[in-house]
Amino acid sequence: MTDYHAFATSLQAETPLADPWYEGDERFEVEPRVVPAAVHAELCAAAAAIAAAHDEAAKLVLAEPELATAFLGLTPYQLCMWQCSAPDWHGIARADVFATDTGMQVCELNSDTPSGEAEAVLLSARAKATRSDVLDPNAMLARRFLAMIETCAARIGQRAPLTVGILYPTEITEDLSMVALYQEWLVARGHRVELGSPFNVTLAGDGRAAVLGVPCDVVVRHYKTDWFGERLPVRDDQEPFADRMPLHAPLVALATAAVERRTAVVNPFGSVLTQNKRTMALLWELRDRLSQAAQHAIARWLPFTTRLELVRDELWQQREQWVLKSDYGCEGAEVVLGPHVDQATWEGALAHAITRRWVAQRYFAPQQDANGLVCNHGVYLVGGAPAGLLLRLHRPGLTDDRARIAPALVARAEAGS
Repeated sequence: MTDYHAFATSLQAETPLADPWYEGDERFEVEPRVVPAAVHAELCAAAAAIAAAHDEAAKLVLAEPELATAFLGLTPYQLCMWQCSAPDWHGIARADVFATDTGMQVCELNSDTPSGEAEAVLLSARAKATRSDVLDPNAMLARRFLAMIETCAARIGQRAPLTVGILYPTEITEDLSMVALYQEWLVARGHRVELGSPFNVTLAGDGRAAVLGVPCDVVVRHYKTDWFGERLPVRDDQEPFADRMPLHAPLVALATAAVERRTAVVNPFGSVLTQNKRTMALLWELRDRLSQAAQHAIARWLPFTTRLELVRDELWQQREQWVLKSDYGCEGAEVVLGPHVDQATWEGALAHAITRRWVAQRYFAPQQDANGLVCNHGVYLVGGAPAGLLLRLHRPGLTDDRARIAPALVARAEAGS
């Protein structure tokens, strides 16, 4: 067995993964997980189908604009983001898929600012380097990402070599490895890269969005749409955000450049709609307005999801059957797994939830491995097609950053299978 300290030291020396520990705990598994070919195929099929259903939802909201506010509850700034991009929302996304005894379940689609790409790509490549009996599911992610960037640029008449701005919350370090990897890929392709935060964005004289004064053909937006807009509480006992005001000037600059087709923004601001978890409720509640393929995918792979205000009065004594999720929350207090909290916590969540900001999703029991761990299969999608795989292992019921990431490999399919 490889010594973790030696493993971590080599990672830090050879890759952008500078944080092999999280609050003193090991972040990574040393040994890879080999996913059977048939399982990988179903993971990819589920992720792609649910992404396609989200695309149909976006087009439905474009056709019926009142859904954006009456159903999804978009704020004025969020509505502005959607309208300046609609129905475009997708560039790169990550579907979180779990294996259960009755098949795969996609608990959500991270279509706004998906992360983990560096861990997925670099760990898989290291694990694959000494093995010929397996495939690397992330081997094509860089190529697919670059093709997506260049395609988005070409659609507005921008040709390589490009100037690409990468926006991210510079005060938060957890995604620095991903930003560094994106920069490495883009520079190796011959593009110029400018790094900055939304506070470094202005509108250049030629109409392009500028990062630190440098006009950009493409802006890779790794800054959440709900952070660009109004930051409002999701509980009635929650303290107001210190930075609750919308980022008006940067948003106007980026939106203007995007609408006037001077700068391509990836992911488009339209992901403010698909990232909203109430979109999953829309898929279930309005599924009869979607294609037969979407209806089949929803029934098979998406746990039943509904707006909290429709079922809140029924849930008090149904804790073990449900999960509560806020519209833009991603972990911690904004995801309440009923079977894994006590009744007092459950009732407190229901009592204080601002219902129009939440959904209730039917709980499913993920399969556990021999060590009692659950595996979250993060399937990356680029342009709607599967392009990578991130494996996160955690104890049942945990929804925070303490998951351990394992190198992902895929078994070669047997001949005739």
